[in-house]
Amino acid sequence: MIAIIGGGICGLSIGWRLAQAGRDVTVFERDKAGRAASWAAAGMLAANAEAEPGEERLLPLLRLGQEMWPGFARELTAATGEGVGYREDGILVVALDRDDHERLKFTYDYQRGLGLPVAWLSGREARELEPHLSRRVQAAMLSERDHQVDNRRVMEALEKAFRQAGGRLRENAPVDEILVENGRASGVRVAGEAVMVDQVILAAGAWSRKLPGLPENARPPVRPVKGQMLALEGAPDRPLISHIVWGPDVYLVPRDDGRLLIGATVEELDFSTTLTAGGMLDLLRAGWETLPGIHDLPLAESWAGLRPTSRDDAPVLGPGPLPGLVYATGHHRNGILLAPITAQGIAHFVLTGELLPEIQPFTIDRFAA
Repeated sequence: MIAIIGGGICGLSIGWRLAQAGRDVTVFERDKAGRAASWAAAGMLAANAEAEPGEERLLPLLRLGQEMWPGFARELTAATGEGVGYREDGILVVALDRDDHERLKFTYDYQRGLGLPVAWLSGREARELEPHLSRRVQAAMLSERDHQVDNRRVMEALEKAFRQAGGRLRENAPVDEILVENGRASGVRVAGEAVMVDQVILAAGAWSRKLPGLPENARPPVRPVKGQMLALEGAPDRPLISHIVWGPDVYLVPRDDGRLLIGATVEELDFSTTLTAGGMLDLLRAGWETLPGIHDLPLAESWAGLRPTSRDDAPVLGPGPLPGLVYATGHHRNGILLAPITAQGIAHFVLTGELLPEIQPFTIDRFAA
Protein backbone atom coordinates (compact mmCIF):
# COMPACT_ATOMS: atom_id res chain seq x y z
CA MET A 1 0.00 0.00 0.00
CA ILE A 2 1.08 3.59 -0.67
CA ALA A 3 0.10 6.45 1.64
CA ILE A 4 -0.04 10.00 0.29
CA ILE A 5 -0.12 12.76 2.89
CA GLY A 6 -2.03 15.68 1.43
CA GLY A 7 -5.07 15.86 -0.83
CA GLY A 8 -4.17 18.93 -2.87
CA ILE A 9 -3.57 18.98 -6.60
CA CYS A 10 -0.20 17.22 -6.38
CA GLY A 11 -1.31 14.57 -3.89
CA LEU A 12 -4.45 13.69 -5.83
CA SER A 13 -2.67 13.79 -9.21
CA ILE A 14 0.01 11.39 -7.98
CA GLY A 15 -2.65 9.19 -6.42
CA TRP A 16 -4.61 9.13 -9.67
CA ARG A 17 -1.55 8.04 -11.66
CA LEU A 18 -0.68 5.32 -9.15
CA ALA A 19 -4.27 4.07 -8.98
CA GLN A 20 -4.38 3.95 -12.78
CA ALA A 21 -1.29 1.74 -12.61
CA GLY A 22 -3.13 -0.66 -10.30
CA ARG A 23 -1.42 0.29 -7.05
CA ASP A 24 -3.21 0.27 -3.69
CA VAL A 25 -3.11 3.94 -2.69
CA THR A 26 -4.75 6.02 0.04
CA VAL A 27 -4.67 9.81 0.28
CA PHE A 28 -4.88 11.23 3.81
CA GLU A 29 -6.15 14.83 3.91
CA ARG A 30 -6.23 16.91 7.10
CA ASP A 31 -9.39 18.78 6.04
CA LYS A 32 -11.43 18.48 2.83
CA ALA A 33 -9.51 17.45 -0.27
CA GLY A 34 -8.42 20.25 -2.55
CA ARG A 35 -9.61 23.08 -0.31
CA ALA A 36 -6.26 24.55 0.78
CA ALA A 37 -3.65 26.11 -1.55
CA SER A 38 -5.05 24.32 -4.60
CA TRP A 39 -8.49 25.90 -4.02
CA ALA A 40 -7.06 29.35 -3.24
CA ALA A 41 -4.94 29.60 -6.40
CA ALA A 42 -5.74 31.48 -9.61
CA GLY A 43 -4.97 28.60 -11.98
CA MET A 44 -2.51 30.51 -14.17
CA LEU A 45 -0.16 28.43 -16.34
CA ALA A 46 2.39 31.20 -16.77
CA ALA A 47 5.75 29.54 -17.38
CA ASN A 48 6.83 32.27 -19.80
CA ALA A 49 5.46 35.50 -18.33
CA GLU A 50 6.63 34.62 -14.81
CA ALA A 51 10.21 33.74 -15.82
CA GLU A 52 12.61 35.89 -13.83
CA PRO A 53 16.35 36.06 -13.14
CA GLY A 54 17.57 33.40 -10.74
CA GLU A 55 15.04 30.77 -11.83
CA GLU A 56 16.80 29.56 -14.97
CA ARG A 57 17.22 26.04 -13.57
CA LEU A 58 13.50 25.83 -12.82
CA LEU A 59 12.29 27.16 -16.17
CA PRO A 60 12.58 23.89 -18.18
CA LEU A 61 10.45 22.09 -15.59
CA LEU A 62 7.86 24.88 -15.65
CA ARG A 63 7.64 24.79 -19.44
CA LEU A 64 7.35 21.00 -19.42
CA GLY A 65 4.48 21.21 -16.94
CA GLN A 66 2.82 23.78 -19.18
CA GLU A 67 3.24 21.58 -22.27
CA MET A 68 1.60 18.68 -20.46
CA TRP A 69 -1.48 20.59 -19.35
CA PRO A 70 -3.62 20.35 -22.52
CA GLY A 71 -3.35 16.56 -22.51
CA PHE A 72 -3.81 16.39 -18.73
CA ALA A 73 -6.98 18.50 -18.97
CA ARG A 74 -8.37 16.40 -21.81
CA GLU A 75 -7.68 13.18 -19.91
CA LEU A 76 -9.39 14.50 -16.78
CA THR A 77 -12.44 15.53 -18.77
CA ALA A 78 -12.58 12.21 -20.62
CA ALA A 79 -12.32 10.27 -17.35
CA THR A 80 -14.95 12.25 -15.46
CA GLY A 81 -17.10 14.15 -17.94
CA GLU A 82 -16.16 17.32 -16.04
CA GLY A 83 -14.70 20.37 -17.77
CA VAL A 84 -11.77 22.10 -16.07
CA GLY A 85 -11.99 25.58 -17.62
CA TYR A 86 -8.85 25.32 -19.73
CA ARG A 87 -8.43 28.62 -21.62
CA GLU A 88 -5.79 29.72 -24.12
CA ASP A 89 -6.37 33.49 -24.16
CA GLY A 90 -2.84 34.36 -23.03
CA ILE A 91 -1.43 36.87 -20.55
CA LEU A 92 -1.07 40.61 -21.05
CA VAL A 93 1.40 42.36 -18.73
CA VAL A 94 0.89 46.13 -18.68
CA ALA A 95 2.90 49.18 -17.57
CA LEU A 96 1.12 52.27 -16.21
CA ASP A 97 3.98 54.75 -15.77
CA ARG A 98 7.64 55.30 -16.65
CA ASP A 99 8.98 53.13 -13.82
CA ASP A 100 6.62 50.30 -14.78
CA HIS A 101 7.70 50.71 -18.40
CA GLU A 102 11.40 50.35 -17.52
CA ARG A 103 10.77 47.28 -15.36
CA LEU A 104 8.62 45.66 -18.02
CA LYS A 105 11.19 46.37 -20.74
CA PHE A 106 13.87 44.72 -18.61
CA THR A 107 11.62 41.68 -18.13
CA TYR A 108 10.81 41.54 -21.84
CA ASP A 109 14.48 41.73 -22.86
CA TYR A 110 15.38 39.05 -20.32
CA GLN A 111 12.63 36.68 -21.45
CA ARG A 112 13.37 37.24 -25.13
CA GLY A 113 17.00 36.48 -24.35
CA LEU A 114 15.86 33.09 -23.07
CA GLY A 115 14.00 32.51 -26.32
CA LEU A 116 10.56 32.76 -24.73
CA PRO A 117 7.57 33.58 -26.98
CA VAL A 118 6.64 37.05 -25.72
CA ALA A 119 5.81 40.15 -27.78
CA TRP A 120 6.09 43.90 -27.07
CA LEU A 121 2.99 46.09 -27.55
CA SER A 122 2.38 49.81 -27.39
CA GLY A 123 -0.29 51.14 -25.07
CA ARG A 124 -2.61 51.61 -28.05
CA GLU A 125 -2.07 48.03 -29.21
CA ALA A 126 -2.76 46.74 -25.69
CA ARG A 127 -6.06 48.65 -25.56
CA GLU A 128 -7.03 47.28 -28.96
CA LEU A 129 -6.73 43.82 -27.43
CA GLU A 130 -8.46 44.82 -24.18
CA PRO A 131 -10.51 48.02 -24.64
CA HIS A 132 -11.39 48.36 -20.94
CA LEU A 133 -7.77 48.78 -19.84
CA SER A 134 -6.83 52.07 -18.22
CA ARG A 135 -5.82 54.82 -20.61
CA ARG A 136 -2.70 55.15 -18.47
CA VAL A 137 -1.32 51.93 -19.99
CA GLN A 138 1.91 52.97 -21.75
CA ALA A 139 3.12 49.60 -22.99
CA ALA A 140 2.50 45.89 -22.58
CA MET A 141 4.01 42.47 -23.06
CA LEU A 142 1.86 39.73 -24.56
CA SER A 143 2.53 36.08 -23.72
CA GLU A 144 0.11 34.16 -25.90
CA ARG A 145 1.30 30.70 -24.89
CA ASP A 146 0.55 31.20 -21.19
CA HIS A 147 -2.88 29.86 -20.37
CA GLN A 148 -5.16 29.10 -17.41
CA VAL A 149 -7.37 26.45 -15.85
CA ASP A 150 -10.13 26.81 -13.30
CA ASN A 151 -8.27 25.22 -10.41
CA ARG A 152 -11.43 24.58 -8.38
CA ARG A 153 -13.02 22.65 -11.22
CA VAL A 154 -9.73 20.76 -11.63
CA MET A 155 -9.83 19.71 -7.99
CA GLU A 156 -13.40 18.46 -8.24
CA ALA A 157 -12.55 16.48 -11.37
CA LEU A 158 -9.34 15.07 -9.85
CA GLU A 159 -11.11 13.81 -6.75
CA LYS A 160 -13.68 12.06 -8.95
CA ALA A 161 -11.02 10.59 -11.26
CA PHE A 162 -8.94 9.34 -8.31
CA ARG A 163 -11.88 7.56 -6.72
CA GLN A 164 -13.03 6.08 -10.04
CA ALA A 165 -9.54 4.66 -10.59
CA GLY A 166 -9.78 2.80 -7.29
CA GLY A 167 -7.97 5.20 -4.97
CA ARG A 168 -9.14 5.73 -1.39
CA LEU A 169 -9.51 9.22 0.05
CA ARG A 170 -9.67 9.80 3.79
CA GLU A 171 -10.72 13.38 4.52
CA ASN A 172 -10.60 15.09 7.92
CA ALA A 173 -7.84 12.62 8.70
CA PRO A 174 -4.72 14.56 9.73
CA VAL A 175 -1.57 12.47 9.97
CA ASP A 176 -0.40 12.58 13.58
CA GLU A 177 2.97 10.98 12.88
CA ILE A 178 5.10 9.44 10.19
CA LEU A 179 6.18 6.05 11.51
CA VAL A 180 9.83 5.09 11.12
CA GLU A 181 11.10 1.55 11.74
CA ASN A 182 14.63 0.27 11.13
CA GLY A 183 15.61 3.56 9.51
CA ARG A 184 12.74 3.49 7.00
CA ALA A 185 9.38 5.27 6.69
CA SER A 186 7.00 2.40 7.36
CA GLY A 187 3.60 3.99 7.83
CA VAL A 188 1.49 6.78 9.26
CA ARG A 189 -0.47 7.22 12.47
CA VAL A 190 -3.96 8.64 11.93
CA ALA A 191 -6.46 9.09 14.79
CA GLY A 192 -4.44 6.72 16.92
CA GLU A 193 -4.37 4.03 14.23
CA ALA A 194 -1.06 2.82 12.82
CA VAL A 195 -1.37 2.32 9.06
CA MET A 196 1.60 0.34 7.75
CA VAL A 197 2.57 0.97 4.13
CA ASP A 198 5.30 0.26 1.59
CA GLN A 199 5.83 3.90 0.66
CA VAL A 200 4.94 7.32 2.09
CA ILE A 201 4.57 10.30 -0.27
CA LEU A 202 4.76 13.68 1.44
CA ALA A 203 2.54 16.15 -0.43
CA ALA A 204 1.27 18.15 2.53
CA GLY A 205 2.04 21.60 1.11
CA ALA A 206 2.85 24.27 3.68
CA TRP A 207 2.48 21.74 6.51
CA SER A 208 5.11 19.33 5.12
CA ARG A 209 7.91 20.39 7.46
CA LYS A 210 5.84 20.16 10.64
CA LEU A 211 4.83 16.50 10.54
CA PRO A 212 5.89 14.62 13.69
CA GLY A 213 8.09 11.59 13.24
CA LEU A 214 10.30 13.03 10.51
CA PRO A 215 14.01 12.93 11.36
CA GLU A 216 15.51 16.40 11.34
CA ASN A 217 17.55 15.77 8.20
CA ALA A 218 14.37 14.63 6.37
CA ARG A 219 12.32 17.75 7.10
CA PRO A 220 11.88 19.69 3.85
CA PRO A 221 12.72 23.43 4.09
CA VAL A 222 9.15 24.47 3.26
CA ARG A 223 7.28 27.39 4.82
CA PRO A 224 3.86 29.02 4.24
CA VAL A 225 3.64 32.28 2.27
CA LYS A 226 0.21 33.87 2.59
CA GLY A 227 -1.73 35.20 -0.38
CA GLN A 228 -5.00 37.13 -0.14
CA MET A 229 -7.36 37.20 -3.13
CA LEU A 230 -10.86 38.25 -4.06
CA ALA A 231 -13.38 37.67 -6.82
CA LEU A 232 -15.82 40.09 -8.43
CA GLU A 233 -19.08 39.06 -10.09
CA GLY A 234 -19.25 39.96 -13.78
CA ALA A 235 -21.52 39.07 -16.67
CA PRO A 236 -20.35 35.96 -18.58
CA ASP A 237 -21.51 37.44 -21.90
CA ARG A 238 -19.89 40.85 -21.26
CA PRO A 239 -16.51 40.25 -19.63
CA LEU A 240 -14.27 43.25 -18.99
CA ILE A 241 -11.25 41.29 -20.23
CA SER A 242 -10.61 38.05 -22.07
CA HIS A 243 -6.85 37.78 -21.44
CA ILE A 244 -5.33 37.40 -18.01
CA VAL A 245 -4.04 40.90 -17.23
CA TRP A 246 -1.10 41.66 -14.98
CA GLY A 247 -0.72 45.17 -13.73
CA PRO A 248 1.76 46.54 -11.21
CA ASP A 249 1.38 44.42 -8.04
CA VAL A 250 -1.83 42.75 -9.22
CA TYR A 251 -3.25 40.19 -11.62
CA LEU A 252 -6.79 39.88 -12.95
CA VAL A 253 -8.04 36.49 -14.16
CA PRO A 254 -11.35 36.15 -16.05
CA ARG A 255 -13.38 32.98 -15.59
CA ASP A 256 -15.94 31.41 -17.91
CA ASP A 257 -18.76 32.05 -15.43
CA GLY A 258 -18.11 35.81 -15.42
CA ARG A 259 -16.14 35.96 -12.18
CA LEU A 260 -13.00 38.10 -12.20
CA LEU A 261 -10.26 37.01 -9.80
CA ILE A 262 -7.93 39.66 -8.36
CA GLY A 263 -4.76 38.63 -6.57
CA ALA A 264 -2.57 38.25 -4.74
CA THR A 265 -0.68 39.52 -1.73
CA VAL A 266 2.66 37.97 -0.70
CA GLU A 267 2.99 37.87 3.10
CA GLU A 268 5.36 36.05 5.44
CA LEU A 269 2.91 35.50 8.33
CA ASP A 270 3.38 31.85 9.26
CA PHE A 271 0.03 30.00 9.03
CA SER A 272 -2.29 32.99 9.26
CA THR A 273 -5.09 33.08 6.69
CA THR A 274 -6.80 36.15 8.16
CA LEU A 275 -8.17 38.59 5.59
CA THR A 276 -7.10 42.18 6.21
CA ALA A 277 -8.50 45.54 5.19
CA GLY A 278 -5.05 46.55 3.94
CA GLY A 279 -4.71 43.47 1.78
CA MET A 280 -8.12 43.96 0.18
CA LEU A 281 -7.48 47.69 -0.27
CA ASP A 282 -4.16 47.10 -2.03
CA LEU A 283 -5.67 44.54 -4.40
CA LEU A 284 -8.73 46.61 -5.25
CA ARG A 285 -6.73 49.81 -5.72
CA ALA A 286 -4.16 48.15 -7.98
CA GLY A 287 -6.90 46.34 -9.88
CA TRP A 288 -8.91 49.55 -10.38
CA GLU A 289 -5.85 51.47 -11.58
CA THR A 290 -5.29 48.78 -14.22
CA LEU A 291 -8.91 48.05 -15.11
CA PRO A 292 -11.19 50.94 -13.97
CA GLY A 293 -14.36 49.09 -14.96
CA ILE A 294 -14.16 46.87 -11.88
CA HIS A 295 -15.47 49.81 -9.81
CA ASP A 296 -19.13 48.82 -10.16
CA LEU A 297 -18.80 45.03 -10.07
CA PRO A 298 -20.29 43.22 -7.05
CA LEU A 299 -17.84 41.61 -4.63
CA ALA A 300 -18.43 37.85 -4.81
CA GLU A 301 -15.83 36.31 -2.50
CA SER A 302 -12.55 36.90 -0.69
CA TRP A 303 -10.10 34.36 0.70
CA ALA A 304 -6.49 33.64 1.63
CA GLY A 305 -4.26 30.66 0.95
CA LEU A 306 -0.80 29.46 1.95
CA ARG A 307 1.75 28.86 -0.79
CA PRO A 308 4.13 26.02 0.18
CA THR A 309 7.47 27.70 -0.45
CA SER A 310 10.89 26.09 -0.29
CA ARG A 311 14.14 27.87 0.49
CA ASP A 312 14.86 28.48 -3.22
CA ASP A 313 11.19 28.74 -4.39
CA ALA A 314 11.53 25.49 -6.37
CA PRO A 315 9.72 22.23 -5.56
CA VAL A 316 11.12 19.39 -3.47
CA LEU A 317 10.60 16.18 -5.46
CA GLY A 318 11.64 12.55 -5.26
CA PRO A 319 13.50 10.50 -2.63
CA GLY A 320 15.60 11.83 0.21
CA PRO A 321 17.64 10.67 3.21
CA LEU A 322 14.83 8.58 4.72
CA PRO A 323 14.16 5.41 2.71
CA GLY A 324 10.50 4.84 2.01
CA LEU A 325 9.69 8.57 1.99
CA VAL A 326 9.15 10.46 -1.27
CA TYR A 327 8.65 14.25 -1.51
CA ALA A 328 6.20 16.20 -3.63
CA THR A 329 6.02 19.59 -1.95
CA GLY A 330 7.38 23.15 -1.91
CA HIS A 331 5.91 24.24 -5.26
CA HIS A 332 5.46 27.90 -4.16
CA ARG A 333 3.30 29.65 -6.81
CA ASN A 334 3.65 26.79 -9.32
CA GLY A 335 1.63 23.96 -7.80
CA ILE A 336 -1.11 24.05 -10.44
CA LEU A 337 1.35 24.49 -13.31
CA LEU A 338 3.62 21.65 -12.18
CA ALA A 339 0.93 19.14 -11.20
CA PRO A 340 1.12 17.03 -14.41
CA ILE A 341 4.90 16.64 -14.37
CA THR A 342 4.97 16.16 -10.60
CA ALA A 343 2.43 13.36 -10.88
CA GLN A 344 4.29 11.71 -13.74
CA GLY A 345 7.70 12.02 -12.11
CA ILE A 346 6.71 10.81 -8.65
CA ALA A 347 4.54 7.97 -9.93
CA HIS A 348 7.36 6.85 -12.24
CA PHE A 349 9.81 6.78 -9.32
CA VAL A 350 7.44 4.84 -7.06
CA LEU A 351 6.66 2.30 -9.79
CA THR A 352 10.18 1.82 -11.18
CA GLY A 353 12.69 3.18 -8.66
CA GLU A 354 14.03 5.46 -11.39
CA LEU A 355 14.08 9.24 -11.18
CA LEU A 356 13.22 11.12 -14.37
CA PRO A 357 16.04 13.46 -15.44
CA GLU A 358 13.64 16.42 -15.31
CA ILE A 359 13.07 15.75 -11.60
CA GLN A 360 16.68 15.06 -10.62
CA PRO A 361 17.72 18.70 -9.94
CA PHE A 362 14.89 19.16 -7.43
CA THR A 363 15.52 16.48 -4.81
CA ILE A 364 15.95 17.51 -1.19
CA ASP A 365 19.65 16.65 -1.48
CA ARG A 366 20.32 20.11 -2.94
CA PHE A 367 19.80 21.60 0.55
CA ALA A 368 22.17 19.20 2.31
CA ALA A 369 25.06 21.65 2.35
